[in-house]
Amino acid sequence: MKSQHAFALAVALLWTSAKAQEWTTHSGDPQRTAWQRKDARLTKQRMKEFKLLWKLKLDNHARGLHSLTVPLFTNAGYRDLLIVGGTSDTMYALDADLGRVLWKRKFEYTSDVPFDRNATGLCPGGLLATPVISGPIPAKTPARASRRIIYAVSSDGNLRQLSLTDGEEISPPLKFTPPNGKPYSLALVDNVIYSTTGQRCGANPKAAIYSIDLNSPDKKVRTFPTTGGIWGLAGPAIGTDGTLYGETGDGNADPEQYMFGTSILALHPKDLKLKDYYTPTNAEWLTKRDLDLNATPVVFPYKGHDMIAASTGKEGRLLLLDSQSLGGEDHRTPLFRSDIIANYDVSFDAKGIWGSLASWEDATSTRWILAPLWGPVHPDYKFPVTNGSNEAGSIAAFKVEEINGKPVITPAWVSRELTAPAPPVVVNGMVFALSSGEDVRQTGSTVISRSQNSKHATLYAFDAETGKELFSSGDTIASFTHFGSLSVAGGRVFLTTWDNTVYAFGIYMEQ
Repeated sequence: MKSQHAFALAVALLWTSAKAQEWTTHSGDPQRTAWQRKDARLTKQRMKEFKLLWKLKLDNHARGLHSLTVPLFTNAGYRDLLIVGGTSDTMYALDADLGRVLWKRKFEYTSDVPFDRNATGLCPGGLLATPVISGPIPAKTPARASRRIIYAVSSDGNLRQLSLTDGEEISPPLKFTPPNGKPYSLALVDNVIYSTTGQRCGANPKAAIYSIDLNSPDKKVRTFPTTGGIWGLAGPAIGTDGTLYGETGDGNADPEQYMFGTSILALHPKDLKLKDYYTPTNAEWLTKRDLDLNATPVVFPYKGHDMIAASTGKEGRLLLLDSQSLGGEDHRTPLFRSDIIANYDVSFDAKGIWGSLASWEDATSTRWILAPLWGPVHPDYKFPVTNGSNEAGSIAAFKVEEINGKPVITPAWVSRELTAPAPPVVVNGMVFALSSGEDVRQTGSTVISRSQNSKHATLYAFDAETGKELFSSGDTIASFTHFGSLSVAGGRVFLTTWDNTVYAFGIYMEQ
């Protein structure tokens, strides 16, 4: 009897631990830190056991350079689930342990605007935005209200709400973003869904930030339109007080419109009213040279309030912004602005800081910032620790320190060479990074040429304090990934590739 009780207790404790290890939104949390704080299995000491666990090709069809969304990891019953969306307007739930499809849900296109069948590199159409999953159900919740929900945006711009357990739609579709658009990752805070759109695709006249309050009776959609695109892969970053932060690019040349076209924006939650903004002093120069701000910021605590780390995208600088005054009195003075870190050439293809940033804190309470660099490090910018050539790209690590009482970002290390790297993730003193393998040249290239000239992606693990390589997947991954990102939870790292394949790397659970 005692042994049975001990076994039941062990299972319960293991399940409780597993439930804490979720990844239910892009970058793991609304602040977009990409930091997994609770994984007990992925450690440096066990990296010799780290390997490909399974791969699964889904019946999705790529549109343009897009195919599958970032995998989300969660728990249902006594089973770990992986949730993936596909450009064919299909949602998949996979058994995260065995790599099997448990259910899938195909969405019917319902908009009055015809479905755009002309997929392009910039406007592929289909289900593009990384979904988001509602949080764990509190104890003693009535059974009728205990369903966890997957929120996704289908190609017709409708917000879909699916039961996590079986994929059934639990509510009628809600109009959210324009049909045939290009929405980025969803965020969920206080039962409000947020997203951003870019490229002015489909029926979208302007890039914008969107919100829909699911608690409101009318489910009214609110927007904040901009004159420029909103490119960050992680969608908006959300502060601890609910403030939304996002970056814009492709602003027009009118100086009065910089705040809407080449800036970091802070918006009030729910109603999306402008709260504050930061516009670079060289915004006109950036705009004329098509140097977009194109990476989602990251939010972290600093001296009792939120600090925002952001970038100037293709220009390749990092910024520190104070949530209490984003750009100072003139809206153009950040707390800190780095020298140019990532180099670029006259074409600006595949150069700068792309996608989204990451942040974590070590055992000494030192705050770190991670940035995916495309192209080489600027020759005048020096890292104290380097790990080989980085002509095609790299992951760069920085520390947030104080000099003369002011916060600054100081370089720490730069990784080995990666091709157009995806945003990194952090767990237990390790940085996992994905060399996308993609041919990211834009000038004179087509979807066909870029897909044919791309190489396979490669997953790496680096020591988070030195950048030393701890793992490489070598030739294991068959295809490249376009604007992909990683998820890390439950002792595993998940990714998707352009050929509609889901990969799970990790450490087997003890038998």
